[in-house]
Amino acid sequence: MTLHFFTLAARAALSSVAAAAALLATGVQAQETFKVGIVSFLSGQAAESFGIPAVNGAKVVIEAFNKGEAPAPYNRAGFGGMKIEPVYVDENGGATKQVQELRNLYDRENVDAVVGYVGSGDCLAVAPVAEEMKKFLILYDCGTPRIFEDGKYNYVFRTASHATMDNVALARYLKARNIKADTFNLINQDYAWGQDSRKDFTLSMEKLYPGSKVGEDLLPKFGAGQYGTEISALMAKPADVTHSSLWGGDLQALVLQGAPRGLFKRSQFVLSAGDHVLPGLGDKMPDGVILGARGAYGLLSPKSALNDWWWGIYQKAYTVYPVQAPNRMLQALLGLKLAVEKAMAANGGKKPTAEQLAAALRGSEWDTPAGKVRMALGGGHQAVQDAAIGKTRYDAAKKMVMLDDIQRFPADCVNPPANMKSEDWIKAGFPGAKCN
Repeated sequence: MTLHFFTLAARAALSSVAAAAALLATGVQAQETFKVGIVSFLSGQAAESFGIPAVNGAKVVIEAFNKGEAPAPYNRAGFGGMKIEPVYVDENGGATKQVQELRNLYDRENVDAVVGYVGSGDCLAVAPVAEEMKKFLILYDCGTPRIFEDGKYNYVFRTASHATMDNVALARYLKARNIKADTFNLINQDYAWGQDSRKDFTLSMEKLYPGSKVGEDLLPKFGAGQYGTEISALMAKPADVTHSSLWGGDLQALVLQGAPRGLFKRSQFVLSAGDHVLPGLGDKMPDGVILGARGAYGLLSPKSALNDWWWGIYQKAYTVYPVQAPNRMLQALLGLKLAVEKAMAANGGKKPTAEQLAAALRGSEWDTPAGKVRMALGGGHQAVQDAAIGKTRYDAAKKMVMLDDIQRFPADCVNPPANMKSEDWIKAGFPGAKCN
């Protein structure tokens, strides 16, 4: 009888220990973190108008996620209950440096995923490295179509459209308004982004404006900063339209140096990625410039409850509306959040592996302030989305640049189909485009 009592007591004690251990394990699991590397320009000519706003977007949305304060279906705290721990890295320094930084994020910082990269050259350099390491990578920006048109990846994704959309939309906007374009000049940066943008716009104009002729075709270096020679060349041989994919400090410099010389009065300028410099330039931005935001972002964004929430938290934190860069960062983090939580639901609530994350994001779609994003190209690794184009007008009463005469283009109107490369699609006359 004494032995029986001891056995019952021992069992009770062991049961209590097991229960406590279970509670402890639950608590540890609840405190598990998801570590994500965030890479963007924190210094250099691309930082002020692009890199830092993107990182600001990451900071404000990660804070909202961790507090469980995002609207449904993004309202679960953190990533599936895991606290998000960001590690911020400066993209400045060139592609070789970024490859090493990427390896450091995976090997030393032990991040679960990386979201980053603005420069097309950087994206082209880091994508194969992440693939080689079998680590999960989201390219949140960069524009070159070459990433997934020339390569095939299992672990690499881009959650925003590539540059073909921007340039096809510009050409379609000109055509829809019967803007004269018998001649057009070009000024684009001499690297993957600028070269691809120049090619896609030129090919689109050949189809939509047969007989239109290219005049000046300028390719200054990235970060050139001084454009006196280029401005003189453009003014000496003005064309009906002048196309540019310059961005960041380079675009600011072109505007500030060219506007006082009357450059923007001698030609209809069209900027494929110009929205992000508007808050900084203010009344220095000429009226009547046609521009895009690489998506329906900022002043081009459609009205929605999700967009109202996003503008609210961003403006409260930074007293300026969210332009292109923070929007692209946001939609990458929204997609990552849903992918993490989808993968967790399929594997018993455990933190997903890179393979499980990739399976969850591949071919998926989700709502953003810019509309729906669909991973429709590159075997489900490359996003398509709607585009929007507008025309600048400075509002003195509001002390800000506004965008008028906005036209929205469905994703299937300005993005190639899954079975065609961008260049081939444009040359063939945009087969399958749905623009109504």
